[in-house]
Parts: sequence; C-alpha cells; structure tokens
Amino acid sequence: MVGDGIDVETAVRGVLGDVLGLGDARTAALEPGTPLFGAMPELDSMAVAGLLTELEDRLGIIIDDDEVDGELLESFGALVAFAKAKVAKAA
Repeated sequence: MVGDGIDVETAVRGVLGDVLGLGDARTAALEPGTPLFGAMPELDSMAVAGLLTELEDRLGIIIDDDEVDGELLESFGALVAFAKAKVAKAA
C-alpha cells in the first residue's frame, strides 16, 4: 500500500505492467502522455476490471463504477492523477 512508502506513480506503473504483462521495458517507458485504452492492445474491456481491482488492492482505495470513464484510462498521466486524488482522499 502507498502508506507503506510506495509512490503512487510507481504503484500504478507496477499494476499496469503486472496486469497487462507489458514487460519491464514497456512498463518503464510509460510517460504521462502515453495513451492507454484504445492504444494498448493488452488493455481491453476485460483487462480494465482486473486493472482497477489491482489498483484498489495496492493503493487501499475504492473506485466506484461511476468514476470509471474514458478520461480515466485515456493516458498514463490521467490514471496516475486519478489514483493520487483517490489516495489523498482516502488518507
């Protein structure tokens, strides 16, 4: 969990790498502007549920269904910003 000293961006990067099986090089190359849903073949509608569940587990947050939209998964930066806001709210 983030409270254990894990940076939110690092956690989100790790979740994407693990859930989508991106490999170390692709995971490390994620930048704020890197497009996600619709651009990464690994991130399909089935993978979204697993991704969000793993984010909840690792970050100790709850993501409500009504918070999940296209903007959330538009880019790596958008997902990190969302996760940071959720973590701050949960603290």
